[in-house]
Amino acid sequence: MNILFVCTGNTCRSPMAEGLFKKMLAEKNIDNVTCSSAGLFAMTGDEVTPNSVKACERFGVDISAHRARRITSYILDETDKFVCMTPEHAASLSMYVPTEKITILGGGIPDPFGGDLETYIKTANYIKTALGLQFDDIISED
Repeated sequence: MNILFVCTGNTCRSPMAEGLFKKMLAEKNIDNVTCSSAGLFAMTGDEVTPNSVKACERFGVDISAHRARRITSYILDETDKFVCMTPEHAASLSMYVPTEKITILGGGIPDPFGGDLETYIKTANYIKTALGLQFDDIISED
């Protein structure tokens, strides 16, 4: 199964979700699920924000090598499940993929872009908590 975490610019929320989810998969010894992230309006090649890197480090996750990428038709075709950071991201994607393939993480994750480190840490914690609560639903084949 291929899971894609989706946000706007792919420099904050979705890379944090990707990194945190990969750690959860490793801790649970799940190797038949892969995940990545992309943004609806990403500037391909942009670096992840420094505060996203620092926030994930608090959870033992290194996302410093992440580079932003924009969602393409190839990515849409290769993805089994889309985990969106907001209802608006989900609505945008629903024009291109069946809604049953789309999930909204935690009911919506506020964008920390431009915030201080504490804001990013709170966002990463919210993402981690939501991933834990929705883990089984995210990896389910249904």
